[in-house]
Amino acid sequence: MKKLLLGAIAVVALNCAGPASAADLAARPYTKAPPMPVAVYDWTGFYIGANGGWGSSRKCWDFTTPAGVFIAAEGCHDATGAVAGGQIGYRWQASNWVFGVEAQGDWADLKGSNTSLAFAPFVNASRVDAFGLFTGQLGYAWNNVLVYVKGGAAVTADRFHVDVGGVLAATASKDARWGGTVGTGIEFGFAPGWSAAVEYDHLFMQDRLISFTDTTGAFFATDRIRQDVDLVTARINYRFGGPVTAKY
Repeated sequence: MKKLLLGAIAVVALNCAGPASAADLAARPYTKAPPMPVAVYDWTGFYIGANGGWGSSRKCWDFTTPAGVFIAAEGCHDATGAVAGGQIGYRWQASNWVFGVEAQGDWADLKGSNTSLAFAPFVNASRVDAFGLFTGQLGYAWNNVLVYVKGGAAVTADRFHVDVGGVLAATASKDARWGGTVGTGIEFGFAPGWSAAVEYDHLFMQDRLISFTDTTGAFFATDRIRQDVDLVTARINYRFGGPVTAKY
């Protein structure tokens, strides 16, 4: 009888201890889900694109001797109009820094004129037909946003003529002049390989002696013509480079 009583007590004790032991078990640890990858835009690669916008060329004329000795100032004018063209280049990204080289060529229609201050009613007129830029770039990228500066060489194709009373009086040979350029821009990558930008460039062009001949081909005059150019363009590029990558 004593043994039977002890066995019953043991069974009751085990039944009571079972739920308590389960309650004393530690809660299952919470494991945080792995972070989602963050897209990183890679600016490395060759690219080609198109651009278009507006330009203004400041031109100041000084009447000189054929040897370039100053005689009289004839005044300045702004030749303004549209520009459109394309660009090709290569960029290399190291961390957030982006380095690049680019060649750009544009058609232009920048026209302007002013009445000569020294020889009114003669009108001095000019036109920029095209320009080219050959530059290096340095930029800093925040993922798919790139801010950059650029600088290098520039060339313009210019034409000049002199009118009086709306009638052509004298012309000059087409002038291709070299100078320097600096610029800055901001570019946004909106899809893998595709980016859009807004850019400003200033061209510092050489002073040149320009000889004019009248409509018969006889010598007419010589002017020293100074020139700077300002350009604002919108650009779109397609890059043949590394795709957008994932960073954890």
